[in-house]
Amino acid sequence: MDPGSERAKARRDAAGQTPPRQRIAELLDAGSFVEMGQLVKAPGNPDNPFGDGVVTGRGTIDGRPVAVYAHDNTVFGGSVGEGFGKKVCAIMDFAIKVGCPIIGINDSGGARVQDAVTSLAYYSEISRRQYPASGYVPQISIMLGKCAGGAVYAPVTTDFVIAVQDQAYMFVTGPDVIRQVTGEDVTMDELGSALEQAKRGNVNHVAVSEHDAFMYVRNLLSYLPSSASEKAPRINPGLEPETTESDRQLDTIIPDSDNAAYDMHDVLIRMFDDGEFVETSGQFASNIITGFARVDGEPVGVVANQPLHLSGALDIDASEKATRHMMLCDAYSIPIVYVVDTPGYLPGVEQEKLGIIHRGAKMGFAVAASSVPKVTFVVRKAYGGAYAVMGSKNLGGDLNFAWPTARIAVMGAEGAVDLLQRRQIEEAGPEEGPKLRQQLIDMYNEFIATPYTAAERGYIDAVIEPSQTRLVLRGALAQLRDKTRVELPRKHAIFPL
Repeated sequence: MDPGSERAKARRDAAGQTPPRQRIAELLDAGSFVEMGQLVKAPGNPDNPFGDGVVTGRGTIDGRPVAVYAHDNTVFGGSVGEGFGKKVCAIMDFAIKVGCPIIGINDSGGARVQDAVTSLAYYSEISRRQYPASGYVPQISIMLGKCAGGAVYAPVTTDFVIAVQDQAYMFVTGPDVIRQVTGEDVTMDELGSALEQAKRGNVNHVAVSEHDAFMYVRNLLSYLPSSASEKAPRINPGLEPETTESDRQLDTIIPDSDNAAYDMHDVLIRMFDDGEFVETSGQFASNIITGFARVDGEPVGVVANQPLHLSGALDIDASEKATRHMMLCDAYSIPIVYVVDTPGYLPGVEQEKLGIIHRGAKMGFAVAASSVPKVTFVVRKAYGGAYAVMGSKNLGGDLNFAWPTARIAVMGAEGAVDLLQRRQIEEAGPEEGPKLRQQLIDMYNEFIATPYTAAERGYIDAVIEPSQTRLVLRGALAQLRDKTRVELPRKHAIFPL
């Protein structure tokens, strides 16, 4: 049951970490774990320890089946060998066959050097199984140790990566190898700590402890179906069927100034059931918010601009973060709700050099490609191309609503006036020019960049009071519940990677 060497187990215990079976027990429902492959050994030596560095099996979370594997870093450092690879491949095949989530608890040294090509072969076998599982069953990786090389490629290919702060580290090559090969001197924390990898978009949630990581995964799975052929669970429908005090607070939540910042989280917690919102990738591309919530008990995916960061402008990271979230929601038939307050795509030389043209275009492609119900609320700014890719009707949004505070236009009033009326303002002179400019800006905001102009042209279905948002959203998704879309006969679209 704990077959590692005494020295390795002492090192583990001194670090305050727990054995793999104890980790699995904390993640799963009590008493539900059934181990598979417990007596597997690495071939070649009859004294090799049982398990070969990984514990695999099946169990339940909230009564729903899951498949799980957990690395045992006291046996060959949790590295991948022949027995290890066969066991992980077998549990993945089992999960695909029965249609249940795959959860990997990762604490591995990577490839087993002494196994040479065999280790690489089984890394490839594991990765090959991620393709049929992708978009069919949820795949979740929990990072609990120093994972290098192949031990990080497989996790970042899964749907979600959760890492424990000050305990999990991820890198292709460690600091010592980098120092030897390139001469660069870097610390373990700078190279691959959980927080640093979260800022780079490789980790979706940083947990403060192993227990916090396991509880986050349990909660996350409550928003996901067991497989693409099932529906996500419906929990506590019908709550608060009338306007509440929390709803009415939305009527005054948008600042009077168009340029004043506010926290979009304050809007989101008032739009959904029980004020609950589970954020994903919060440390990466903070100018856009992604996550999950419930509407009338049913899970929805959320994509929302965050005015506190870059004024909610879309950059490369934000586009790729939102795109991945939309494609994940679409794969598991989870409706998408857009909450819009963005001045447009972020301008800048660096963004252009890094490819904002094709990388920013991914987001619009994802909106059009997603066949799930899509409901959009424009709460303030929706300018330029960012208006289009944030769930506009023209790119495939099903129902679009706007608050009276919404501003929808090609660009903001200041930029539009300076572009169109510059000569007139200059001719007015140094004293009257600024006054005329302000008058033109006010006129632009009042008569052009209003939600009513968009509504007159059918791009907005209704201008609603903010306090009606939660109930309007509930009705909209109820109407869209049976939405279907017929796809053209083709192998697959070519995604703008």
